[in-house]
Amino acid sequence: MSQTTRTHEPTSAPGARTTVDDAPTTPVAVQRRQPQGRMLKILPWIVTPSLVILIIVAWQLYVTLGDVNPFVFPPPAAVGQAFVVLVTDPATWAELGITVSEILIGFAVAVILGVVVGVVLGKLPWLELSIRPLIVISQVAPKVAFIPLFVIWFGFGMTSKIVLAALLAFFPVMLNVLLGVRSVEQGQREVMSSLNASRAQTFTQLELRSLQPYLFAGMEVGIVLATTGAIVGEYLGGSEGLGAMVVRAMNSLDAARTFALILLLALIGLVLYLIVNEAKRFFIPWHESVYGLRSET
Repeated sequence: MSQTTRTHEPTSAPGARTTVDDAPTTPVAVQRRQPQGRMLKILPWIVTPSLVILIIVAWQLYVTLGDVNPFVFPPPAAVGQAFVVLVTDPATWAELGITVSEILIGFAVAVILGVVVGVVLGKLPWLELSIRPLIVISQVAPKVAFIPLFVIWFGFGMTSKIVLAALLAFFPVMLNVLLGVRSVEQGQREVMSSLNASRAQTFTQLELRSLQPYLFAGMEVGIVLATTGAIVGEYLGGSEGLGAMVVRAMNSLDAARTFALILLLALIGLVLYLIVNEAKRFFIPWHESVYGLRSET
């Protein structure tokens, strides 16, 4: 008499829920995740151009249907023509070089000082508590109010703009580095101590690796603020650079050229931000912030 052998599947208890972590990773599940990852990479290339086109169309409709004076609020076509004239003028590139130099030098100074001060304050909590009021005051005070003083102290040249750019970019870099040093768990330090690692080895092999994501987060914010600082410095107290060109265009009542200069400044800030972002991808490809979501396998 033959007997039929049955394979019993494990069943869940009544009322029990199967979580995502308990679900088995099958080839079908992996295949479902892959299109989602590809969509996340493609989506910005679809959404961003669509938003730009939508803004331009709305801009044109507002100028056309709103009976707006084109000398006050020029249409996109006029701004585009002014932008082409602007970027084909060799004098523009000379002024752009001055502005970019101010941004990069100020940003470099902010990163160097931010890393040094952030590491020191991160390892010496008592010192951080002692000077925290001074740091807060330096950031709460409006930076624009310092521009006349910077002009008096450093003149109308590049130095005053570099100082303002560094001052704006310093705080986010320093604060993120401080948090990165503090983020190292005590258990990890104890492991390094059990391996008889020196302070230098603990810093380079543990703390430095832990603070890298924090450093790049601060640098992404810092490069934007450094760009703002250099441009505002040129705008309010300079005779060279793209910020000074904006002032001259406004004084000439050339709205189209003013809009074109603003567009150029925005593109410079975007390019510098993307460079820092790509540097983050290169130096810390292992961190989940590089792609926004940790890839699942």
